This record gives sequence, structure tokens and C-alpha cells, in this order.
Amino acid sequence: MTEGDGTIGAYEAKTHFSELLERVAGGEEITITRHGSPVARLVPAREHRTPAQRRAAIAAMRKLASGLSLRGLRIRELVAEGRR
Repeated sequence: MTEGDGTIGAYEAKTHFSELLERVAGGEEITITRHGSPVARLVPAREHRTPAQRRAAIAAMRKLASGLSLRGLRIRELVAEGRR
């Protein structure tokens, strides 16, 4: 039904919409084209995170960051170096 690169024409997408939804629910991303040009993407819906899950993610990032060091370098210097 779709080309090998995950694209499908608009008419065919309309005809096989239920099948496309099943594939997207399984994690696939599908691009819908009109006259060969991409016009839309079907992607899996993001799961909503609870406040507790967000707090846990933030804590994990902070824990990871606490073990990292710039070894005396300053952020401003690094930004300036990146702009050169």
C-alpha cells in the first residue's frame, strides 16, 4: 500500500485509513502526499506524563548533570568559541 519510504498518496490514505491507524498505533510514521508532495504526517500520539513522572525525569537529569564537569571552562567562553 505505501511506498518503501513510509509515504502514501492522499486518495489511497483515505481508502485505507483504518489500516494506517493500526500501523501508526504500532509505532510507524506515515507521510501523506498530494501529487507527490508531502502534506501531512501520521505519527503515534505522545503519552501524557503525570506530574510524578515529570519530577522523576527531572531528578534523573539533575543526577546525570551533577557528575558532569566543564573542568574550569566557562559557559560564556564555550558559546563564544562555538560562534567563531
